[in-house]
This record gives sequence, structure tokens and C-alpha cells, in this order.
Amino acid sequence: MKRSSEKTFGFDHFRRFTKTLLDPEKALREIGLKKGDTLLDAGCGEGSFSIPAAQIVGDSGKVYAVDVSEEAINTLKKEARKKGIKNIEAFAGDITKRLPIEDGSIDVCMMANILHGLVAAKKAESTLKEVFRVLAPSGILAVVDFKKVDDPPGPPKSIRMTPEEVEGIISRYGFEKERVAEVGKYHYAVVFKKLH
Repeated sequence: MKRSSEKTFGFDHFRRFTKTLLDPEKALREIGLKKGDTLLDAGCGEGSFSIPAAQIVGDSGKVYAVDVSEEAINTLKKEARKKGIKNIEAFAGDITKRLPIEDGSIDVCMMANILHGLVAAKKAESTLKEVFRVLAPSGILAVVDFKKVDDPPGPPKSIRMTPEEVEGIISRYGFEKERVAEVGKYHYAVVFKKLH
């Protein structure tokens, strides 16, 4: 069974293994997600981050979970129903194109284990422009990705990026780095703020 990333962008960004490699809830709290926030989980896969995010933001918050794979979205919806979670709006969509989300309506955008693949596929620019559009003024963009080391698991070292390389890319599109955090043995998070 091919993953959506392989079908769409020709790379494998290892979303299916996220929950075995780091603690999504801890990572979400580390990036500053809180009760009442509206989160966009861009390239959500089967919801490793979406489910705990929905629990963190609570009934007063909302999670938009978007992925190109309808199969992954269906899995996420099934899991949300099983857990009685009603504040996730999950849909199949291409984050490199315009999403059915209002301008400035998102407090936090999470991109977990996908930026390296978007860069490799030359799809980062369109994605980051769309993220900028949907984020509220002073909204947060959090990029969680694999450390640039030789050791597995993760993508080839040749397409991994350091936090400094991530900053170099993201800062071109109206974002300013706030901080870098270690969120797991294999992962870091770079937190950016949208500039007005």
C-alpha cells in the first residue's frame, strides 16, 4: 500500500511512524498549543497530532486536519468517532493549493514530518503562502521534523534539514523564528510567528 506522500510528491515522510518516535501531546504543548486554539494540522496523515490536539484545544477550540490521502482521513475520522471527539474537521485536500479555510482563521499551524519532502519536491513555496493566508495575525507555524543525522529512522540525510535551514526557508514567506525546541530523540520543532 503506497502512502499519500509517495503518490503525490514522490517521497516518503514517515508520518505513519510519528506516534512511535515522539510524544505528539508533549510536542503540541511545547509549541504552545492551548485550550480554545484553532489548529491546522497540515499533512495530518492518520491523525497522530490531530487527535491529541483536539483534546488540548477542547470544546472551545477546533482542529482542521488536512491530508491528500482519503484513506488516511477516513482512518482519522474513524478514530475520532471512536474516541467521541467532535471538534476535528478532517478532509482530503492538497496543502500546496488553496484550502477551504478562511483567511486569518487559524491560531496554530502544525507541519510535522512533511517540510523536508515539500522542499525536495519544490512544493514548499505554494504551501507556505497558503499557511500564511490562513494564519491569524501573530499566528504560530510550528515545523516538526527529523534531526539532520545519519541514523535511521527517517528520510535520507540528503533531504533532512537543520533548524537553521528550516529558518532560512520559512523566513522568506513572512514568518519570524521564535525558538527551537527538542521534542524527541529524533525530532526538533522550530516555532515561527506570522509577521503582519
